[in-house]
Amino acid sequence: MSDDAGFDDLLQVLGDQLGQAAHSVDARTHRKLKKVTFEYEPHHTAAHDMAGNAGYSLASNWFTQLLAQLAVANSITKSQLCVFLYVAGGQERGTGVAQYTQQEITDGLNRLAVKKGGKLITRSTVNRAVRALVDYKWVEQLGNGKLQLNVRLWFHGTSTAQHGVLEQRAALHGPDSGAFPYSIGPAIHQEELDLDITQQALYGNRGRKTG
Repeated sequence: MSDDAGFDDLLQVLGDQLGQAAHSVDARTHRKLKKVTFEYEPHHTAAHDMAGNAGYSLASNWFTQLLAQLAVANSITKSQLCVFLYVAGGQERGTGVAQYTQQEITDGLNRLAVKKGGKLITRSTVNRAVRALVDYKWVEQLGNGKLQLNVRLWFHGTSTAQHGVLEQRAALHGPDSGAFPYSIGPAIHQEELDLDITQQALYGNRGRKTG
């Protein structure tokens, strides 16, 4: 990973900010007129107001902070981080699938660098980064220029759609906890993740021991 001035500090700050849980807000307001109470709620089809025209994605808070920590610790390369973020931002809603060849990823990452006359990332570097991300189980190659995002880490869609994708991957890989999308790398933090998986198996999602 290059030693760009301020790059590591910026990643840490972004990770801290993105990892903070959003405060829940009750959008309903009450107005009284002659002892009659009216409740106002935003329309259920109201759209998110997000920058850009590429939609939005939902990421694991734990993983967002982990990305920053791994970058600061030089445990992933800058190219691996950039390739993952670019692919994650291009996933099709409700599927976790990004339709990109490695040449398209290369061209996409170089778009601003070409305009500024900066250093470009090569296709061979992107190829190595994709292989590393597959080893980490952050993505999975489906063939025909398709990459399956690990939807436990980053997913654009509803929870119902996410569980549907997880069921599809489980049917393909089986219940092995070491298969995609589990046993998430790199190995530097695997002990923490193993503890989290063990606690889920013992206590489930509600904190009560099962079985």
